[in-house]
Amino acid sequence: MADFYKNKKVLVAGGAGFIGSNLILKLLEAGAIVRASDIRELQIKDKNIEYIKADFAKKEDCQKAVDGMDYVFMAAANTSGAAVMEKTPLVHVTPNIIMNSQMLEASYGAGVKKFLFISSNTVYPDLDRPVNESDMKYGDVFYKYYFVAWMKQFSEVLCQMYTKVKNPMKTVVVRPANSYGPYSDFEWETSHVIPALLRKVVEKHNPIEVWGDGEDIKDFIFVEDLVDGMMLAMEKIEDFDPVNLATGKPCTVKEILGHLLKLENYQDAKINFDASKPTMIKKRLIDPVKAKELLGFEASTPLEVGLKKTIDWYKSTVKTV
Repeated sequence: MADFYKNKKVLVAGGAGFIGSNLILKLLEAGAIVRASDIRELQIKDKNIEYIKADFAKKEDCQKAVDGMDYVFMAAANTSGAAVMEKTPLVHVTPNIIMNSQMLEASYGAGVKKFLFISSNTVYPDLDRPVNESDMKYGDVFYKYYFVAWMKQFSEVLCQMYTKVKNPMKTVVVRPANSYGPYSDFEWETSHVIPALLRKVVEKHNPIEVWGDGEDIKDFIFVEDLVDGMMLAMEKIEDFDPVNLATGKPCTVKEILGHLLKLENYQDAKINFDASKPTMIKKRLIDPVKAKELLGFEASTPLEVGLKKTIDWYKSTVKTV
C-alpha cells in the first residue's frame, strides 16, 4: 500500500475532522503528497501538509481544493449524535447533499482519478443478522435513520453516476462500522457513544449516565483500522462496488462501558441507565467478509487496545482538568 501512495497527490476533504485527521497521518506515512481542506483549522500540524481553507458549500472552494489532485477522500460531513439525529434530523440532509454533489462535480471537472465517499451502515434495513453489501435497498432503513440514510443512499447514487458518463471518474464507496479513536469529537451535544462514555469515565462522573439500557449491540472499529481499509479500497477497487469496513465482532454498550471502567480503575462507579434519552437501532451486525476477499482487509485492533489508545490520547490532548 505504501508504494501505491508514494508521491501521489491526495486531497483529504474534511481534514480537520476525526476520520480526516487520522487519514492524513496514514497518508503522510505512506509518502503521499497531502493536501487537506476544511473550513476549520487542522488538528494535525505538519509542514508537509498543504492546507487550503474551504467551504464545500461553495463551488469555487471545491474547485480550488481538488485542483491538480490524483485522488480525493471525501471525509467532510455534517455529523452529530443521537440527540440531534432525533430532534433535528434535517440538519444532515441539505448540507451533505450540497457538499457531496459539488465535490463530485469539481473532482470530475479536475480530472481526478478516483474519488472515495464515506457512506454509512445506516443505509441498511433493520435486520437480525449481519448486513452485507447486497442488503441495501433504497428507502428500506431503520425509521430513526430515515433522513441520514436516504442522504447517504442518494450520495452513493451520485457517486455511481460519475462512473456511467463518458470519460468516467472511478468512485469508491465504503460503509464503515461505528468508528472511534484519537481526534474524536468529545463535545456533549455532538459526540457519539464511545467518546461520550469515555469522557464521563475519565472525568469520574458520579453517577455515570448512560443513554438507553446499555443493551444496544453495535460493531465498533478503531479509526486506524478504518483508515487502513479506506486506503486499501482506494487502491484496489476499480469499479463501483460498495464495501463494508467493520470488525464483525459486535458488542453491547454495557461491554464498552465495562472496558472503560476497567481501564480507568473506576469499577465501583454508580451507573444510571436512562431509557428516556434518545438512542438509535438496538442491534446492528455487519458482515466484513467482502472487504477481506476483495481488499485483504481485516480490522486488527482489539477493542480494549483501541479504547486504551483513545483514553491516552484524550488525556494527553483534550482533558485539561
